[in-house]
Amino acid sequence: MASTSLRYLSRSDVAAIGGDHSDLYMAAIEEGFRLHAAGDFIQPLKPYLRSPRAPHIADRIIAMPAWIGGERPAAGLKWIGSKHDNPAARGLERASALIVLNDPETNYPVAIMEAGLLSAMRTAAVTGIAVRHLARSGFSEAALIGCGPIAERQAQTLAEQFPSLTRLRLFDLREAAAEDLSARLRDAFPHLETVIAASAEAAVRECPVVVTCTVTDRPYLSFRWLSPGTLLANVSIMDVERDVFLKADKVVVDDWDQCNREKKIINLLVEAGEFSREKLHAELGEIVVGRKPGRENGDEIILLNPMGMAIDDIACARAILRRAEEAGAGTVLPLF
Repeated sequence: MASTSLRYLSRSDVAAIGGDHSDLYMAAIEEGFRLHAAGDFIQPLKPYLRSPRAPHIADRIIAMPAWIGGERPAAGLKWIGSKHDNPAARGLERASALIVLNDPETNYPVAIMEAGLLSAMRTAAVTGIAVRHLARSGFSEAALIGCGPIAERQAQTLAEQFPSLTRLRLFDLREAAAEDLSARLRDAFPHLETVIAASAEAAVRECPVVVTCTVTDRPYLSFRWLSPGTLLANVSIMDVERDVFLKADKVVVDDWDQCNREKKIINLLVEAGEFSREKLHAELGEIVVGRKPGRENGDEIILLNPMGMAIDDIACARAILRRAEEAGAGTVLPLF
């Protein structure tokens, strides 16, 4: 890393060096979880910036700083904005993001990159790592609730990483969104059958892997919908009703401190005395390094509740910057 120049990477720059495929993110996220399990990271609780004029839960800007160790330490910040009505009202993606990376030796900024693609792909890679350890082996079907950009990257990662997957159930309150995603997935993965479900419940019932990708602020997904052996990845956080946390065989998070805040369901259960760190099965990094078991039988119902960690973003950005430096990608700008 140079300390007197700044490498700028657009989304197209990131995609051109492999940032549009899940392999890069799966490797980086796995390394991030290993560092998390080893305690080789710093990750302050992320602040949320919300306008009082935009009360929707998905309308916010979040600052996500982190430092990670390993062979090549890295530090940086993801600055990610979200407006729930961007797609319908403005024709824009719901979320936009930038990552700034700093040289840990000097703390000078060394890179800035568009991070909307990275953020969606790293979110999907967290699900991918969880599926490796927590889903039934050889599963052939998965369900996506919500069919926006996050769901598309989740589908891409599942299709690229798990050859046994042959069928995807899709549901969105806007049927047109499900139909559009179905068409894009058929083009990208001809072997993958897509089925548009009539309801969220119909998508979830008897499905071994379920991923929520909505912007809801009200839980709707009940434990009674889940079958033995289901892995439920609660990616959009607010979809799952309280009884799922209390009745699932295992509850797994990415980071306990990040999850137990902001009046999310876990935090509400903790405040009510119904859940605790001791009742949690594991943080995902503990499972990745073998400190805690993953799935132990075919009947376990397992809930993954990933709040999203800044170290995920910095681990992926570090991998992308390394490739960019090797390939001479992006635009190098002087700092002075």
